[in-house]
Parts: sequence; C-alpha cells; structure tokens
Amino acid sequence: MKLKLVLLFIISTTYSIFGQSDFDSPYSIFGIGKENSTLFGNSNALGNTGIANNSPSTINNLNPASLTALQLGTFIYEIGFSNTFSSKQDSESTQNNNNFNFTNIGIGFSLNKKWKMNFGLIPKTKVSYEIDLIQPIEGSSYNYYTNIIGSGGVNEAFWGNGYQLTKNLSVGLQLTTYFGSIDQEKNIYYGDNSVTIIEENNYNGVGLTAGFQYTLNNLFGSTTTIGGIISTESTLKGSQDYTSTKTYSSSTYTISEDEDESIDSYKLPLKIGVGISSTYKSLTVSMDYKKSFWSDSYQSNTTYKYNDQNTYGIGFEYKPTGNNYKYWNNVLYRLGANYDSGYLTISKNKIDSYGFSAGLGLPFSQNNASTLNLTYTYGSEGTLDNNLIIDNFHKLSLNLSLSGKWFQKQKIF
Repeated sequence: MKLKLVLLFIISTTYSIFGQSDFDSPYSIFGIGKENSTLFGNSNALGNTGIANNSPSTINNLNPASLTALQLGTFIYEIGFSNTFSSKQDSESTQNNNNFNFTNIGIGFSLNKKWKMNFGLIPKTKVSYEIDLIQPIEGSSYNYYTNIIGSGGVNEAFWGNGYQLTKNLSVGLQLTTYFGSIDQEKNIYYGDNSVTIIEENNYNGVGLTAGFQYTLNNLFGSTTTIGGIISTESTLKGSQDYTSTKTYSSSTYTISEDEDESIDSYKLPLKIGVGISSTYKSLTVSMDYKKSFWSDSYQSNTTYKYNDQNTYGIGFEYKPTGNNYKYWNNVLYRLGANYDSGYLTISKNKIDSYGFSAGLGLPFSQNNASTLNLTYTYGSEGTLDNNLIIDNFHKLSLNLSLSGKWFQKQKIF
C-alpha cells in the first residue's frame, strides 16, 4: 500500500523526517492506523485485562460472556475520554504533543434473568501523523519539499449478547461492524509551484467474537473465573476518492480526479485470548493473554514484516474492608501492567510497547453502582534503533459508568 511505501522510503533515507505538528503515533502511517488501547470500565487500570472479569456495574467489551453479571432490571450507560501527553524522539530531535480523544460509549441491560445485552461504539484505530521531507532534485543543486499529513481512522460499533447456561457457566456472542476513512494529503513544493494529492480511503466490514466464562467457587478459599475469547478474521472492503491538483503562477488546475475506485481490502486477523480472575478476601488479581495471527494475513518483504502479536496483562484491584458508610472504604484501588509485542518489524526492529497503570473507582450513587473510573498510564512504544522513533507517553483516562433501575430515577448523593 502507498502509506507503507512512504514510511519505508523515509526509514531508508538520511533526511530529517520528524513532523512539525501534532500526531498520535508515527507508526499510524501503516495500514488503518494505530489500535485504540483505551477500554471500558476498570480494564484501563488493570493492565487492559478483562477476559475473565465480570461486574454488575461496568460494561466489559473484551468478553461478551461477562454481560451475564448485569443485574436484572438494571441498565448501565458508560462513556469514556482520555488525554495523552507524549514525547516523541528520533536520533536528532524531540517533540512533545498533547491529544484529547473520545474513547468509548455504550449501554448494557438485561432482557431477562439469563440473557443480557449491550451496544457500543469505539474508535478501533486512529491515523494522525505529519511528515516533512527535503529531497534533492536529481541532476541539479535544488531541492523540493514534501509535506504528508495523515488523519482519520476506523470505528467499531458492536452488539453483544451474554447468556447464562448454568450457575457457573456463561457464554457470549458479539457482532461488530467496522466503518471509517483514512485520509492522506501530500503537498509537493518546488519554488512557487506545487502539486497536491488527496486520497480518502473508505473501509467497512463485519466481525464476530465468541466468549465464555466459568466460575469456580471456593477454590482454595477464593472465587476464581476463567475466560476465553475468539474473534474471527475480518475483511474490510475498501474504496478510494482521489484528487490531484497543480498550482502554477497562482492558478490551480485539476490533474486527475476519481471517486469510489476499488482498492485492496484490509484484513483484521484471527484473535484468541484467555484470562483468569481470582478474588481472595479484598483483593482481585486478573491476568490475560491474547494472540493475533497477523503473519497469516499479510506477506512480508525485506524491509518490514508482519508478526503474530502477543499481548500480556496483569491487574490488581483492592477494596478496603471496614465500615461501608465511610466513603473511602467503598473506593476501588487498582494497579496494572501490560506488554504488547506489536505486529510490525521494521528494519529488523520489533515495534513493541508496554504500559504501567494506576487508578481509582470512585462511587457516587447511593448503592455504589455508579462509578467514576480514573486511570493514569505511563507507557512507551517503538525504538531509537535504525533511525526509528520512540514514543513515551502519559495518559489520563476517564470512564463514567451510570447504573440505574428501569423506570426509576437515578439517586445521587
């Protein structure tokens, strides 16, 4: 794809490539962009774990089987935001950015005692980068300048269903629709003349995720839940709107223009995951492992290759014991860590990432069912080796979860 070829060309040159304005990730130039790593509920503070977690007061989009924890006659609204301060560095310079993002919105409710359902919307990926190039004109002493701007992303709308088969076993199925556009604007300048090329790549497709959760009561004095998920490979069909214009002597001419042209489809890989969550007295420990089979979806070449992606996460949640009428005894305290091996190797360097998180679950309703989840995350992505870029970031996530009864007014302190 053209986006990949641009970055590969940049990596193989010695010219300055660092962007001059805000961008989320220099690696979002690949494919359909960088995956959104902010989740629903308490998962952000628990190392992005949640395959085996279930709660009557939060939405968990990692495993549709977790929906069975929702109480009969209740509904949950949830909305999330994040603000990220990042420091991006190459071998020559450093750039600081601040970026505010909407991360999720959803609603969950019970249809009957055993069948629960949710709907939601998440930005699946985001593309945001800007690259400036100065390159010589072959056979002359002059240079031409290229400015490349990428924006857009793919969204994920999901419909989840959870069903409780037995007292200890729940299963779930989630249907996902993907839609969005990836835009790239390339401006080439030579003296007073310029050429502008605008590409808008539109994608849409569907996916399916199945999951289960099984609870073991009184296992060595604890309550332990194991969970598993599988997401099918999804094909996102693509079309492109293309416009090329030239400016010469203050006049602009259209060189070419195409609409709704077919382009290569983009494949989201098969994904599997397993998790375990164990509660002993006041402490809950969660661990997840997920694997995405990218190497089965894309061929590699001599400069970059697609790897199978492995993600590991661990989280700890603590609820104090004592007088429940004291506010801080109802607050949930959380810690987490995760490691993502990434799915790209560029110039023999794996583009991996890691993060450490801490958070609070602050109740604000009379029955503690409505919660404000605050999370701070420090993380890093990429490397400085072979003229690549490292991104160190600080992220503050806010998830507001409102729980209420059908046909009853919400009670607030």
